[in-house]
This record gives sequence, structure tokens and C-alpha cells, in this order.
Amino acid sequence: MEVMLHLIATWGLLVVFASVLLDQGGIPVPAYPLIIVTTAVAIHNDESTFAIFLVATLAAVLADWAWFLGGRRFGNTLVRLMCKLSLSPDSCVMRTRGVYGRWGPASLIVAKFVPGFAAVATTLAGQTGTKTRTFLFYDAIGAALWAGGAVVLGIVFEDAVEDVLLALENLGHLAVPVLLGLIAAFIAWKWWRRRRFLRALRMARISPAELDALIASGSSPLILDVRDATQRENTGWIPGAMLVRTPDEAHPSPQGEVIVYCDCPNEISAAVLAHALRARGFHKVRPLAGGFDAWRAEGRAIEGGLS
Repeated sequence: MEVMLHLIATWGLLVVFASVLLDQGGIPVPAYPLIIVTTAVAIHNDESTFAIFLVATLAAVLADWAWFLGGRRFGNTLVRLMCKLSLSPDSCVMRTRGVYGRWGPASLIVAKFVPGFAAVATTLAGQTGTKTRTFLFYDAIGAALWAGGAVVLGIVFEDAVEDVLLALENLGHLAVPVLLGLIAAFIAWKWWRRRRFLRALRMARISPAELDALIASGSSPLILDVRDATQRENTGWIPGAMLVRTPDEAHPSPQGEVIVYCDCPNEISAAVLAHALRARGFHKVRPLAGGFDAWRAEGRAIEGGLS
């Protein structure tokens, strides 16, 4: 533990920069607690905390800029990959796209305070063609608020942080295993939540061929498109599909069949809306297997779109 404290006292700024860069880059490193601890140690040593604030803000903006450039270069492919690997897929689907679709780049101001939202929001900013200066303006404000909050907590709770560090120091060689155990427990808990969430969304799907046959037979069901509005405009939509974000925006008949589709891994966004509709008494609700990408890949009819 003494080695860890010495590392923070000597290389605190480097520790903060590296941890924030990794954390905001998608690797589950506990950057926020490290900023708080580094700030408390700086206060204890009568050192300035402003440099910690600047370094943390800079590292966060650099990581976000990398996601932004990735979103601009790889677009929806990167968004899908992030949601597929995310430990919080429920924060990576309708809620994330809905918030960003409604508030745009301004949502970056609060993105870091919403679990699972920050990296996806910055990627969406690149995907949707947000101007670089606009992105950097709002993202810098959000990063400064996020980093500033950690620094303020370190200042206010300096005594409490010192008590925790003292308790860890008293553990001797057990301190590091305890810390690693807590981190592992946190990741395991997030993984368990992810598994439970995906298991809850298991339901029957309809294939693109089956849906196409329903449309051709003249008994077309109500088709709901829960993708991002910009993505829908660029790629087109299944004929007759209605763009919705929430169950309140859809007006299906309880007796009719409803098909919901998206462009996300495991049809998560579609399944979320389908479950919400079922909870309201709509029993004939099915997500489209493979979503819009599967429909388009099979060469089926598409309305609108720029590509």
C-alpha cells in the first residue's frame, strides 16, 4: 500500500491522466476514485489541485475525441460493436440514442454522469456528422464538470479519504488484493446485470422473409422503426414503418400484430420496445430478426434513404 501511495504522491498527474484515458476509452479502470484520492493526497501535501483538474479534463477530451473520430470513420458499425460489448446494454440502446437524438451535442455536457452513455454519445456525435468544434465545445464542458466534480469531492472529503487510505495501509499486503477484489466484484456485478437483461429480452423473432410475405399478402402488421432518426433518413426504412422512440409514440391495436426493428446487436432496442408494448396488453409483438441490416442484406424493398 505504501508503494501505491508513493506512486500517487510522486506520479499523481500521470496516474490520473492514464486512468482517465483508459476509463473513458472503454477499459473499466476506476478513474473517478483515483482522481478523488489524488486530490486528497495533494491537499494533504499542501499542493495545488488545479493541475489534477486540467489533466483529468484533457485526458477525458482526448479519449472522447478518439470515439468521435471512430464514429465519423466507422459510423453505425462502431456503435453496434460498442453496444454488443457493453456491460450496460440497457444504457446503450433506446435511451442513449433517444437522448442524443433529442438534445444533440448538448447532451455531451451530462453524458459522463450517465452510466454507459458517454462513449456511445461521443461516437454518435461522429456518426451523425457533428462539427468538430461543436463537439469539442460541449464535450470539454462535460469533461470539465466531470473532472471538477471528482476534484471537489477529493477536497471536501479529504479527511474521509485519509481514513480509508489509513485503513488500507493497516491491511498491509492485503490492501492490493482487497482493492482488486472490489474492482473484480464490480465488473462481475455489471456482467451479471448484462446477462439478466439479455435473458429478459428473449422472445420469438420474425424473419425478414416472413415479414416480407406478410406485407405481400396484404395483411401487413404495424411496423415500428426504433432506430436513430438520422440513420433512418440516410439508409431508408421498411415500407410503411413508423419511426418511434417510446411506446407512447406508437398507437397499435391490441388485436393487431406489431413488428419492431432496429439496427442494434441482438435486436435489443426492438426487444425493449416489444416488451414495453406487451406489458401494456399487446400480445402479438415480435422483433425483426437481424433488424434492418438483415432486411437490407436480403435485398428487400426499402423506402427513402440517401444510400
